[in-house]
Amino acid sequence: MNNKLKVLTNGIIKENPVLVLVLGACPVLATTTQASNALGMGAAATAVLLCSNVFISLLRKVIPDKVRIPCYIVLIASFVTIVQMVLNAYVYSVYDALGIFLPLIVVNCIILGRAEMFANKNSVVDSALDAIGMGIGFTLTLFIMASVREIFGNGTWYGIPIPVLADNPISIMTMAPGGFFVFGVLIALVNKFGKHKPKKSDFGCEGCPSAAACGKLGCAACDEERKEAEA
Repeated sequence: MNNKLKVLTNGIIKENPVLVLVLGACPVLATTTQASNALGMGAAATAVLLCSNVFISLLRKVIPDKVRIPCYIVLIASFVTIVQMVLNAYVYSVYDALGIFLPLIVVNCIILGRAEMFANKNSVVDSALDAIGMGIGFTLTLFIMASVREIFGNGTWYGIPIPVLADNPISIMTMAPGGFFVFGVLIALVNKFGKHKPKKSDFGCEGCPSAAACGKLGCAACDEERKEAEA
């Protein structure tokens, strides 16, 4: 049970696909100018991720290894098409707002990456839990970014005017520089307060890819670099 819970929650913070793995940055930056668009994009990507993970896990022993990537893309493209048709029929405003970024879910690194790294090697239940966790993490990131950018960039949230900010919007927040700024701040916060810490680099010859070429003659320089890093 604990293992299932770990699989489900990994994608929310510890292995957040956007803020930790830094995948799918293109739709994140492009669709986070409004909170409603962010939720629509997150829900669409999560639906595709869930369906593709489940079916790829079911078919993992049937799909030949040499053509697995093309097969994954065909499956993902099929589910993206279904999601597009549903949104077009029932939630046209979201379909129209997301535009080209809906069909581009087919090549979203998050979906193909989870298919290759997880669904291809795990059971259907675990693959479904992984997809839900990653989808929640992706959607939460989109929603937080979009809320910040809409509040400060438009002075509204979900179209509701916010006093003071509505009359004094910071328009750059709805542009590309504002998106990169919020994106960078969120990544910095996750790195600062996350439980995982990056490993310290080894500046000695053992950790140097050019050690064989220089015959370890650069040990003095390596030692100097290590002392500077430790200082």
